[in-house]
Amino acid sequence: MIEQTLAEVFGYAGFRPGQDAAIRAVLAGRSAAAIFPTGSGKSLCYQLPALLLPHLTLVISPLLALMQDQLAFLHQHGIAAASIDSAQSREATAETMARAKAGELKILMISVERLKNERFRHFIAQVPISLLVIDEAHCISEWGHNFRPDYLKLPDYQRQFGIPQALLLTATATPPVIADMRAKFAIAAEDVVTTGFYRPNLSLLVEPVSGADKRARLVDWLAARDGQPSIVYVTQQKTAEQIAEHLSRQGIGASAYHAGMAHEQREAIQRQFMAGRIGCIVATIAFGMGIDKADIRNVVHFDLPKSIENYSQEIGRAGRDGKPSECLVLANRDSLNLLENFVYGDTPERTGIRRVLDELAQAEGGQWELMLNALSEQSDIRPLPLKTLLVQLELRGIIAPRYAYFAEYRFKYLLEPQALLDKFDGERRQFVEAIVATSARARTWCTVDFDALHREHRAERGRVVKALDWFAEKRWIELESKQMTEVYALLDAAFDAEALSADLHGYFRRQEASEVARIHAMLELFASDSCLSRRLALYFGDEQVPPRCGHCSVCQGRVARLPEPPPLPALAGTELAGLCGEFVSRYERLKGVGPGSECLTRFLCGISVPAFTRLKARGLPGYAALEAHPYAAVRAWVEAQLSA
Repeated sequence: MIEQTLAEVFGYAGFRPGQDAAIRAVLAGRSAAAIFPTGSGKSLCYQLPALLLPHLTLVISPLLALMQDQLAFLHQHGIAAASIDSAQSREATAETMARAKAGELKILMISVERLKNERFRHFIAQVPISLLVIDEAHCISEWGHNFRPDYLKLPDYQRQFGIPQALLLTATATPPVIADMRAKFAIAAEDVVTTGFYRPNLSLLVEPVSGADKRARLVDWLAARDGQPSIVYVTQQKTAEQIAEHLSRQGIGASAYHAGMAHEQREAIQRQFMAGRIGCIVATIAFGMGIDKADIRNVVHFDLPKSIENYSQEIGRAGRDGKPSECLVLANRDSLNLLENFVYGDTPERTGIRRVLDELAQAEGGQWELMLNALSEQSDIRPLPLKTLLVQLELRGIIAPRYAYFAEYRFKYLLEPQALLDKFDGERRQFVEAIVATSARARTWCTVDFDALHREHRAERGRVVKALDWFAEKRWIELESKQMTEVYALLDAAFDAEALSADLHGYFRRQEASEVARIHAMLELFASDSCLSRRLALYFGDEQVPPRCGHCSVCQGRVARLPEPPPLPALAGTELAGLCGEFVSRYERLKGVGPGSECLTRFLCGISVPAFTRLKARGLPGYAALEAHPYAAVRAWVEAQLSA
């Protein structure tokens, strides 16, 4: 039956390595993990079983682009699959839910954040599910890269919804991450299917190049490859723009690609690259997830990647057709501090954590309502680490997510109010009259007053929102909603705020140390004097690799001695007050207290936090004045200055 489905539905004559073992484990009713290199066919490991299992297969995917690519493939093969995502209309979401409830879907794809919504959890609890699939499953592990806090709750969701088995998919998992995945989802050792990380067709090349010489070397290297499909990876969006422009001026057709571009522009560039009309993409890591272009011949890291795992994923986009391809790192230590600063910027100050806990302590009626951006501003914690903080509070049993809603709804009439009222009679007309009467109109837009509707007309919020949605579907009004509000149940109001803030801050500092160590492990790999292909495979626990690949830069006799960055002026003798006196004054006027050592260090290193936007810190003297210095050295210097 398995081989028949493979041939008839997917049109394949046989399995790729690892696929058969993973699929048979799932169809035998066991949880499993498929750890295959990028582009090795992990998706088939759930797509084929989904057709043979009795109920729905629920797929958790971290990126909308990945979902859309996989859905297009499934529809092309006649498989009943759908997604629920934030880009959909309420009508489309309702239709998908109805199909899932009726048993018409074999595969439903969602983001992990969707499971925070109480309404969605209530719906999915009513749908029989055979298999939970977790794509990019390394995100569940605090020991892995690209850690996504909401992924930590997936084992609980599996139990909550009574899903009998799970399939975990990833291209990058080290032995500690694999152990974490196995423990969280009760996967037997024999059901972890790995196919090895060694790619014999990839030549891993590390070339020491000073920062001043990188552009010229990149031009020479790409020019010698005569328009072969290539990706050049950089760290920052502005670098992508600058390098793409520089290459184009030198006669090498290149386009930038990064998350700051309009969606339509990114889509157009991607289509042109896939079709071969653009030869070279200069991209941040926003490019490549879900890209299935088999003939990429070259991947160049103009800037250092963020970690060995990121490096492995990014070079994995080369040579998927099995033909020889080259992966070059233009290596030096110049951008090391920039990589580390990304890490340090995500560690919240202990005072900010305490502000969140104080806000939580004031919650009334066992319920805590928050708007993420407002809480981010108030606590001075960036949104992503703030989400991590909320998940840590969940895992400690202090809060639990209930539901989310939009605090503000506004609409404009597409037909006259009287014409809208004339479409109803009896009690329904009275209800619509109440909405019209209480919605304050400012020129074009009317703002819905839920409090007045409840107080004066006993109209429940849910009924009002449902009515507005229906009016919008009928094109009687244009509807807008904003200010997403998340509602949590407060499970333990007796927490010790001081002890808990210290505990949580310690957690973030341990994460910080782990991420910085990951960066230095990557530098050690690039400066290795042993075979790079072997070193990379061993990092991921793959011992089925030759002692020497024969085609990496080390095997070719070129061990990389990474040039040191230019010498930095000594911090001793620099005056803290002279560097950031105006920032301190402005901060004190805003907050009523002076900035702490962490805040001052971030200002001097150019790492933005929410308060800096209100203070217009980027325009103040001293902002990013010490960005070339290691963050830890600047922090130690600031602390010494403050205590002097």
